[in-house]
Amino acid sequence: MPDLPDPPATPLPALPSPPQAEALLRPLARLLRPLLRLLIRAGVTFPVFADLARQLYVELAAESLARPARTDSRLSLLTGVHRKEIRRLRELDEDAPAVPPVVTLSSQIIARWAGLPAFADAAGQPRPLPRTAPEGEPSFEALVRAVTTDVRPRTVLDDWLAQGLVRLDAEERVVLNAAAFLPRQGSEEQLYYFARNLHDHLAAATANVAGTPAPFLDRAVHYDRLPPAVAARMQALGREAAQRLLVEVNRAVLAELDAAGDTVPAGEPTRRVILGVYLYAEDEAPAPSGPAKE
Repeated sequence: MPDLPDPPATPLPALPSPPQAEALLRPLARLLRPLLRLLIRAGVTFPVFADLARQLYVELAAESLARPARTDSRLSLLTGVHRKEIRRLRELDEDAPAVPPVVTLSSQIIARWAGLPAFADAAGQPRPLPRTAPEGEPSFEALVRAVTTDVRPRTVLDDWLAQGLVRLDAEERVVLNAAAFLPRQGSEEQLYYFARNLHDHLAAATANVAGTPAPFLDRAVHYDRLPPAVAARMQALGREAAQRLLVEVNRAVLAELDAAGDTVPAGEPTRRVILGVYLYAEDEAPAPSGPAKE
């Protein structure tokens, strides 16, 4: 029988004192509802979802155990999955999902375009850039070469023009379209951010529920029963404030990276950090009028 693979180099954070299982079921049902609605609309049937969940249960349970304890019996006890099914799942060779190349390159270029004063205005809006300019002056070519030397700036420009991420103005300057901040609906890029952002929010929230020594930031401003005009104003204020926050943090981090040379010596430890914001609104059922009936 083949052994389970070694756990990843960066294991999941330990949960020191999770709540009782029964207490988790009600919030679990609520947080799964939006995801399950999406799966139903996309045609993902319950057996497919259940098989994925079963496989992840076994995978994560294995990561939580020391190697000598990773027996089929122990995993079956932790997960409730039959030993025969665990044996089948252990033999699967699942490749980790790769980050789409467009995500890595495009996001880094746009982050610099919106975050460095030479390329953006005070509000964090990317300036129109000439294709080329003398050394030391901002240009699209300089922007791309600051991120990668493996891909020619002209190749990036042609690709972005084809995708509609940028356009050329009357002066032949490269202008980033406002919609470029949002991946196209259903695109590989959008689905990547969908998984990454929700994963990290859930990781922060579950660590806090489990009692992590240094709680992660997880705050929200929320109101119910708002008049539509007030709700619309709150949404507008939220978008503006969130954009200012993200621009400010992005600029500060880029400035520190540029000052440090944007490199990490080999062997030095690193950390991954994400700061996200979200805004959601929906219509509510009308409040009951008149005295409540007994």
